[in-house]
Amino acid sequence: MIRKSLLQLIFSGAYLWRWNDKLRPVELSEIEKQAHKMLIACVLWHEYSRSLTNGQSIDLARRIIEGGLFDYFYRLIITDIKPPVFYKIRENREHYRQLTEYTLARLEPVLSHLGDLWIRLRQWHLDDLEPGNREEPARRLLTAAHLFASQWEFQLIRPHNFFDDEMDGIAASFTEMLARFSDLPGMPQLLEPGNALARFGNLCGQLRFQIRWTQAPRIPATSVLGHMFIVAACAYIFSLSVSAGQARANNNFFGGLFHDFPELLTRDIISPVKQSFPELPKLIRKYEDSELERRILKPLRNAGFENLTERMGWYLGLEIGSEFQDCCRIDGKIKLIDGLREMPAYDRDEYDPRDGQLLKICDLLAAFLEAHNSIHNGVSSPHLLEARSRLKFSLLQRNCEPLRLDALLADFD
Repeated sequence: MIRKSLLQLIFSGAYLWRWNDKLRPVELSEIEKQAHKMLIACVLWHEYSRSLTNGQSIDLARRIIEGGLFDYFYRLIITDIKPPVFYKIRENREHYRQLTEYTLARLEPVLSHLGDLWIRLRQWHLDDLEPGNREEPARRLLTAAHLFASQWEFQLIRPHNFFDDEMDGIAASFTEMLARFSDLPGMPQLLEPGNALARFGNLCGQLRFQIRWTQAPRIPATSVLGHMFIVAACAYIFSLSVSAGQARANNNFFGGLFHDFPELLTRDIISPVKQSFPELPKLIRKYEDSELERRILKPLRNAGFENLTERMGWYLGLEIGSEFQDCCRIDGKIKLIDGLREMPAYDRDEYDPRDGQLLKICDLLAAFLEAHNSIHNGVSSPHLLEARSRLKFSLLQRNCEPLRLDALLADFD
């Protein structure tokens, strides 16, 4: 069962500021960086998988998703350690072992109930004690994505820190470290100014500027980018809790990670406004799809990334008109599925299944966490109180036995 403590751990990255010893034009949170990193990791995984079998690609995606989550949880504990200091610790096996044991001990009370996932988390970090293990594909792809997202942030703050004598050294270190990953498919294009893939990577980063709930001040003020990561993490862990197959769990993570990507083109529109008259949701969806095709998918397709755009379309539900519709592919044709109860019959990797209703539950749950945490932190308003109540009611209405949302939400009372 998913517990409140786990959800709060996932959400806690919204409180952690990055580059907090530098002058920043906007606040940069850890959860936003993780979302940007995993979007780039998805792109790199897709390009790397062109030479793999379907089974190998699915397994690599699992390693990337879980490795990304495991590294995020680790980062939440050691957040006060600056990267140069952490890298020095990592070079000394004994010091790194002590830090890892301390971190795992802190995470165990919150994560150990996850069973096999906790065992894999421990093994992921223990394996990292051996430098040779860091050369496996999943770790290299994650490291490359991490460096890309971190450099993106650095380029944002660098002009504002012209007086800081560390800037030139940091810039040089990014250039040097990223050069080590130039052999990865897709990486040269991501680093090439003007390339369609580089533009996509830049657009992903820009989602951190779109603050959610603009009519209701909150602490923390989560962005669309951070929200996407919360939904993705919840979707993956919920998928494992209902014993989903690996392709299905992978699709649910990436589906959560991409689900609000079109809001880069329309901004975040709160639910009451979206439902203000019956035809508005359809008009918004039509405009989102049109702009997504014009500004993102078509340029990527023209640059030779047709398979990537097709995959993004699958996560976004473009062929069926909604990312919140359960579906799979059988003999190349899309089959719509009626929710979690019917999904097990189609939960086979070769069917490429994707949950829609589960993703919607995670979307609502992430919004509930955003409202609840702000109210708990003492920043509230009638609008926020009403939203928390409405979101809780909607979640309970959607309750299904495998997820036990009633018991989960009771912990927040």
